[in-house]
Amino acid sequence: MAKTILEVENLSFRYDIRQEIETLQDVNFSVNRGEWVAIIGHNGSGKSTLAKLLVGLFIPEKGRICIADIEMNELTKWEIRRHIGLIFQNPENQFIGTTVQDDVAFALENINLSYEEMSLRIDEALQTVGISNLRLFDPSRLSGGQKQRVAIAGILALKPDILLLDEALVMLDPRSRRELISTLKQIKSKDNTSIISITHDMNEVAEADYILVMKEGRVVNRGTPKQVFSNNTMKFEYPIVEQLRRELIKHGKKMPDKYMTEKELVKYLWK
Repeated sequence: MAKTILEVENLSFRYDIRQEIETLQDVNFSVNRGEWVAIIGHNGSGKSTLAKLLVGLFIPEKGRICIADIEMNELTKWEIRRHIGLIFQNPENQFIGTTVQDDVAFALENINLSYEEMSLRIDEALQTVGISNLRLFDPSRLSGGQKQRVAIAGILALKPDILLLDEALVMLDPRSRRELISTLKQIKSKDNTSIISITHDMNEVAEADYILVMKEGRVVNRGTPKQVFSNNTMKFEYPIVEQLRRELIKHGKKMPDKYMTEKELVKYLWK
């Protein structure tokens, strides 16, 4: 049975307590170890506010957040941040060091790891994201995809249970995005790391195990990609494979009447 790593119960929040309307209203969900959960919704739906609550930048007005069996509050948020790492949309917001390896080492120095342990973690993190050859480079001079790999390596070196990506791939070109999604899938499989991705990219969402759809601070739909993308009332752009399936139906091709993954679609078309 899968072990729960994150529980969110009856979560509500507003930036100004004088306002009647809450930014988040009664949000409930959980994430298991090794699970990829995508959170989608239009601008203003509360996604980024939720991300800030999950890492303890805000404290909820109501409800609770529990990560690795620790309930979030002002006293525990520093301990909880060892279990969850946030990766921003712009990786340059996270750069501290003048070289890639110095940047990855920065957070490890803050938790007083020994030099030997730091070296091992830096080597492992850089190898995992495929940039060992860039360790002596200035991170600010790298390409967009390489910069985001440095940011991910810096978080991975801390060995968190959860990677939280807040539109982390949105600024990348399609090739870099595909490569990083592949890397994240490997990290998830190899280390049983949970991933929460907040994104507008439906092709990224299609890689998730589970999807939460947010609107005006509430979770209005949830389910597997097959369940969510089979909903004809969804007001989002569908992933490329689902767009193709629907176009083939429009042009008279007999196709299954439900969402298909890329592998399923290719297999079906080759029959």
